[in-house]
Amino acid sequence: MTSNQSNPNSKRPQGPTWVNYMGLSFQLFAIIGGGTALGWWIQQQSGMKFPVWLLVCSFTAVAIAFYSLWKSMQQDK
Repeated sequence: MTSNQSNPNSKRPQGPTWVNYMGLSFQLFAIIGGGTALGWWIQQQSGMKFPVWLLVCSFTAVAIAFYSLWKSMQQDK
């Protein structure tokens, strides 16, 4: 199937592929940024010297972002 043909089972809007991936990049940025901001806020509230919560939330957000990327790539097949 070429990119110009429509797939009736596709849940994504049809258009240029780069548009879908551009939106995905903003989604990844939002997930990682949100996780880092949450970790920073929890770290500020806890008053601990070592940034445990910042690291935990950041790495968890990165894992969630990569999982989201993987699921999106599986839908594109």
